[in-house]
Amino acid sequence: MAAELQDAADLRGSARQRLLWAYGLGDVGTGMGAALIGFYLLRFYVAAGLPPWLAGLAYGVGRLWDAVNDPIVGWLSDKTSNHPWGPRVPWILASAVPLGVAMAAMWWLPPWSASGIRFWIFLAVSVLANSLYTCVNLPYTALAAELSSDVSLRTRLNTARFTGSILATITAALLAGVLVQNLGDARTYLPVGLVSGLIIAVTALLCGWGLLPVARRCRRPVSSRGTTRKLLQRVGRNGRFLMVLGLYLLLWCALQLMQAVSLFFLPVVLQVPEGLSKLILLPFLLSSLAGLWLWTAVAHRGGRILALRWGGSLWIGGCLLVMVLQPLDPNVAVLGSAANGCRLAALVFTIVLAGFGASTAYLIPWSLLPDAIDADPEKPAGQYSAWMVLAQKVCISAVIALLGVVLSASGYNEALNAAQQPGSALLTIRFCMGLIPAVLIALGLVVMRRWPATGQLLGRQQA
Repeated sequence: MAAELQDAADLRGSARQRLLWAYGLGDVGTGMGAALIGFYLLRFYVAAGLPPWLAGLAYGVGRLWDAVNDPIVGWLSDKTSNHPWGPRVPWILASAVPLGVAMAAMWWLPPWSASGIRFWIFLAVSVLANSLYTCVNLPYTALAAELSSDVSLRTRLNTARFTGSILATITAALLAGVLVQNLGDARTYLPVGLVSGLIIAVTALLCGWGLLPVARRCRRPVSSRGTTRKLLQRVGRNGRFLMVLGLYLLLWCALQLMQAVSLFFLPVVLQVPEGLSKLILLPFLLSSLAGLWLWTAVAHRGGRILALRWGGSLWIGGCLLVMVLQPLDPNVAVLGSAANGCRLAALVFTIVLAGFGASTAYLIPWSLLPDAIDADPEKPAGQYSAWMVLAQKVCISAVIALLGVVLSASGYNEALNAAQQPGSALLTIRFCMGLIPAVLIALGLVVMRRWPATGQLLGRQQA
């Protein structure tokens, strides 16, 4: 078996391009699904008649289950190492079509009007969809550490991955802007679910097919036995992994909080017209895409930690600007006055600044994770990827559930228009969009202050 192993860094020409394209496609579908969930799912649940606290609970419990099943799938995919296609690709190919169907069903409005019945239906569909999401995304994520030990290629793989993810997010925003006719009408969300479900299934199948030639010959996890306690102990002894985990949790909680609250912040606090609110997310996504390539170049020249510091500082600046943005005058057209034009320009500038910085949340933690996995002699990529994603989803589920409770406690009422919302609700939404994410990002920079300097070097690592 050892003689058959291949490091993807040795690939050249069309084989290398196929690898990068296939790996980039792997996060197109799941990235689109995650983007729609992050931006729209809480809003959909509220539009479907659930009070904000119950909507937050449905969202949070679904994501909590998504976290619980990560170690299970990670362990099972590690144990699939004897499959002729390798331990990861069979999971991706087998789960692709069911995932597309389940993701589409998340946006179906049940005919029963009782909020309690709808809550349980939404939760059941969410549990199914999140289980299938893990069966595709976690084995795919684990492949980054197994395809190559070359840090430069690993960074490029993650750049391809998140380029696909951000392009998918842009596509999702455009689809939602066109197909979701009314944010307050839950019946208008299903078309975007059907289209995205088809894209999710097709791209996952193409990813698995494209990765198959390399995945069947790349490094495989070393079989080992141990209790859950021993697995936790080995993770706890890996200092590099704990730093990467801390960074990932803080940055993604900040990003997910901003995504979930953005469609409350724009139309309610800043009184941006609803149609424009759905499309004004595009500058954030486009700047995130540009930032992804910018920070890849910075990481190649000066190290990933330098890219993190610069990007994190820009992101914090954007979050702080959120706190001082002024609402548009709803009695005048968006560009009907100089004041509205200046306020809209300030909003777009803030969004672009935050987008450039937020791209570090996509790139840096996942490009550092293989370094942490290599610090473990057995290199069980599935287990480490699972624990990382599990912790992230637990935190996000808690954050979004708490957001729903906080919105209810602040007096937010979906039945009221923007001008009628209480001041406490407006201030709460602004804090969740600006100050709280800024604090989380700053803490992430603090966590990484002692990352070993050798971890920033690019080149082939020693196995």
